[in-house]
Amino acid sequence: MLEGILPDKIFLPIKNKVGFSALNEIRFRADKPVILSQMGQKFFLSDLGKTRSLNEAIFATSSMIEEIIFRASECSIYSVSEQIKKGYIVTSNGVRIGIAGNEVEEGGLVKTMTGFSSVNIRIPHEVNNCSLKAYSSIVTTDGVLNTLVISPPGAGKTTFLRDFVCQLSQRNLPYNILVLDERGELNIGKGLGNYADVISFASKKNGFENGIRSMSPNIIVTDELGEWEDVEAVEYACNCGVNILASTHSDSMDSFLQKSAFKMLIDEKVFKRYIVLSMREGPGTLEGIYDENFSRIMRW
Repeated sequence: MLEGILPDKIFLPIKNKVGFSALNEIRFRADKPVILSQMGQKFFLSDLGKTRSLNEAIFATSSMIEEIIFRASECSIYSVSEQIKKGYIVTSNGVRIGIAGNEVEEGGLVKTMTGFSSVNIRIPHEVNNCSLKAYSSIVTTDGVLNTLVISPPGAGKTTFLRDFVCQLSQRNLPYNILVLDERGELNIGKGLGNYADVISFASKKNGFENGIRSMSPNIIVTDELGEWEDVEAVEYACNCGVNILASTHSDSMDSFLQKSAFKMLIDEKVFKRYIVLSMREGPGTLEGIYDENFSRIMRW
């Protein structure tokens, strides 16, 4: 998945001594040790695999970070300039590479980024059946309920959404599903089943409006709601009679309820189910399922 993107001195010890299937993230900071994240734990990378010894760690350099970004862009930084403005690159196989550096702004907008100082490679995984504990709470005799998956970054919300779409397909449920894959992370691996149409790299606003007009979906699935514009897109879809399965970043239900952008959706009880995930027992730990009144209907 990352061969050709990572330098050999990074790729080979991970491939031969660690294994990519076990990893969630690889993080590079200029002049700092390369850090591996695995099931909520962090290790340094050494020539022999994982280590907690700083003396054995492989250190990243500025040139290494620049090389990774250049390779991930398929040797054309210009071709991914719009993504870089947003702080990431998504490879053709769905790997998202977060980027930090010096943002150049003009008129309040990010024009470009220079002086790359960090990259964070998030490795996507297909975890079959990871949504099953919540499935019967979302799919009822009334159909698929509007649902929001809440989790901190890296705790499995994208994996949950991906598996849920596949579960609908496996059961041959007669829904047209529109997947708005804004960051190119949902439609990876074996895909999203037989009933999903995918719009990639569009904003929520454009994706919702154009997708509803062109694909007549029953359900829209999208990742990482956050801005006011995203919330307005959800409201627009609901007013068009489309059900929503989405996610957002928060580390608990209490912190989610403090997010002012969601006040309208909360007050109007747009979402009938809230799925809360955490890292407590590794990515995807299901902490609870709540109804539209925030009463817990299932706990683990």
